[in-house]
Amino acid sequence: MKSLLDERPEGSTVLWSIGGRRSLGLTGWVRCDVRSMDSSWISTRSCSSCDERSGVTACDGLCSNNAISVSPGTAGCPSASGASGACCSVFPASPKGAISKGALIGIILGGIAAAVTLSAIVSLVIVRANLRRYHPLSKRQRSYSMNLIKINGVKSFTYSEMALATNNFSSSSQVGQGGYGKVYKGILEDGAVVAIKRAQEGSLQGQREFLTEIDFLSRLHHRNLVSLVGYCNEEGEQMLVYEFMSRGTLGDQLSARKSQEPLGFAMRMSIALASAKGILYLHTEADPPVIHRDIKSTNILLDHKFTAKVADFGLSKLAPVPNTEGIVPTHVSTVVKGTPGYLDPKYFLTHQLTDKSDVYSLGVVFLELVTGMPPISHGKNIVREVTIAYQSGMIFSMIDRRMNSYPPACVEKFVTLALKCSQDETESRPSVAEVVRELENIWLSMPESDIRITELVTCSDHTRVVDPPSSSSSSTQISNVSLVTML
Repeated sequence: MKSLLDERPEGSTVLWSIGGRRSLGLTGWVRCDVRSMDSSWISTRSCSSCDERSGVTACDGLCSNNAISVSPGTAGCPSASGASGACCSVFPASPKGAISKGALIGIILGGIAAAVTLSAIVSLVIVRANLRRYHPLSKRQRSYSMNLIKINGVKSFTYSEMALATNNFSSSSQVGQGGYGKVYKGILEDGAVVAIKRAQEGSLQGQREFLTEIDFLSRLHHRNLVSLVGYCNEEGEQMLVYEFMSRGTLGDQLSARKSQEPLGFAMRMSIALASAKGILYLHTEADPPVIHRDIKSTNILLDHKFTAKVADFGLSKLAPVPNTEGIVPTHVSTVVKGTPGYLDPKYFLTHQLTDKSDVYSLGVVFLELVTGMPPISHGKNIVREVTIAYQSGMIFSMIDRRMNSYPPACVEKFVTLALKCSQDETESRPSVAEVVRELENIWLSMPESDIRITELVTCSDHTRVVDPPSSSSSSTQISNVSLVTML
């Protein structure tokens, strides 16, 4: 009967196990299975029987069996009967064609080195990807930008052009500042006056996000929305270039500190109507529809003719669209963002944003227009204060005293609409389309002289002088009518 050692290839190593466990061998090695505790061995290579390791009379290398260790050239491996179920292996000291201990260590160390190198490469790729977010556009990104320019008509400005337009971003060119960054007045090479919105470091976006915002803004076209002229994305900077609005913000105009001439009621009505039309476009005509989410007096800008335009779409959210079944979701679930005093209370509590969240904010702006008060002042909320005055018949005590002339009936209708817009419950508010229709009706009911002078757009809005009714007469008119009934 042939011995297993006689069958094995030259330079191979015999590995065997007790209890039927198959031992593992490297390529070219002979593997044996023990089927029982007797002396019958089967080679997995040839499946021929062999005697009880008769060929193993001395160790060619290291032989181990549990705690037994036999040095090369001494005693043979322990017999199968004395192995107690453990493995006995004979490794040649340096057989030809076998892998030496040093080579095995080299393989292990090489594998570790390769793993470390691969980890370093992956880390480098991640770091470079993050750095590219704040670096100038790559060639591929520049190509994408050029496509935006061709499709949507926005212009890509260089950093040098922006620095030249703003006198190197001097403080004398700065006209505003917000959470996004600073706003500068700039004069381009062709003489065009623009507003340059420069993002501060904490407001920088990824390249794709920034270009997506540009793509979105370039699709908005309405006479009551501030137009995007172009952008700059160089030297680690992100800037948006808009048309310049010489009269600043509505908030500035309503402030006694900055307004040289107080706005008359007719001009305020004109601003309210224009703002509502801009929001109506966002809700119904923009593709896709948009919820502004941050309507406030400082985000309504005025040009040299006092034409109002809605600005700052940084917090805008796409409105719900019909699903596959044609059903439009009632809201968008999102993190609450906005400005205190203008924030829809229902949205604040539920995180459910709707187009009527914009209606609430618009109602607060209307109350600012008619009272001249900020939304929150000295712990007082404008909606609550005007509501109390309205219900008690003292509404005319809340009217901005700088507006020394106004038609009482129109003012009362305007306040009623503003309070309806700023109801706590979403369902109680009108849609923006309904707001626009009501504002147009109020406008048409105004004295013709007021409308005509407003359309002439002079710096001073001289409306017909009307003495405000006494508080007693006002109280008589509405004391018996609740706010809900009036709305």
